[in-house]
Amino acid sequence: MSEKRGKVWLAVSGLVISPDNKWLVVKKKYGGLKGSWSLPAGFVDSGETADEAVIREVEEETGIKCTVKGLIGLRTGVIKEEISDNMIIFLLEALPRQTIQVQEGELYDVQFIDPTVLAKDENASILLKYLAERSDTSEKPLLDGINPGDQFGYTAYRLFL
Repeated sequence: MSEKRGKVWLAVSGLVISPDNKWLVVKKKYGGLKGSWSLPAGFVDSGETADEAVIREVEEETGIKCTVKGLIGLRTGVIKEEISDNMIIFLLEALPRQTIQVQEGELYDVQFIDPTVLAKDENASILLKYLAERSDTSEKPLLDGINPGDQFGYTAYRLFL
């Protein structure tokens, strides 16, 4: 993985909350979160913004199409004193009337689960437990349509403030 991504990783994850206040979570088949509940997540690909990546990743893993409501956090760390591992956490809203589809190659399961249940679940990731216990999902909204100047050559430019 480190050869493919280099030494600076940028990932995204999305918190999707159902109308009855349950959270969309996945149980991965690989990596450090194998067998644990976590938010749908993945890496940002070249040529896409982080908010585009989270929409893609959530749909790929769960079949759920979403829109971005805003940014709720950043997880950043260094792995083995060498790899900068960064993940932007977004709050998403699911489009109506959809059915979960599990990406079976990567996931054991996908479910909407009450955050109070996740907070006590020994199979929930640390990040998920912290979010569930904090219960504050206020977001920095997406600001689009801003041009910082043609001299930069941006083909996409978005702010979350």
